[in-house]
Amino acid sequence: MSSLTIIGRAERAILPELSTKRIPVKIDTGADACSIWAHMTEEKNGKLHVIFFGPDSKYYDGKEHVFNPRDYSLTRVANSFGHKELRYKVKLKITVKDRTIRGSFTLSDRSKKLYPILIGRSLLRNKFLVDVSKGNPLITEERKRAQRLKTELENGEQI
Repeated sequence: MSSLTIIGRAERAILPELSTKRIPVKIDTGADACSIWAHMTEEKNGKLHVIFFGPDSKYYDGKEHVFNPRDYSLTRVANSFGHKELRYKVKLKITVKDRTIRGSFTLSDRSKKLYPILIGRSLLRNKFLVDVSKGNPLITEERKRAQRLKTELENGEQI
């Protein structure tokens, strides 16, 4: 087994097949699967057509990516509340801390999430060691969200 690469609770990653931009990713050891924000998915002519991220994202380029049947499937995902849904799953290369891995990512609407990509245990296993004191989290954005939630709770707003 090769040595484990130490990463933090959030990092920047490159998806060589999609973009050269360093995209923020959340590391979630509580999640089994990885997930990436997909703005549009459509299966046609036996292939999956996907546009990643959304028009409001700085990572959005509007480019349609086409996956052959061997590189995608349909899977059922359950969240921490037990809610289950069907999602497409695609195989992508991702580079984190100069380490490139091919992994499976479910496609979901992460438009309301701070991090457009989530990396779970399936990709972390035997490759990375997570040290929550390290990494490259979106501190300013996280603080703004926490403050907004606090204000909403103080004002008795529905969440």
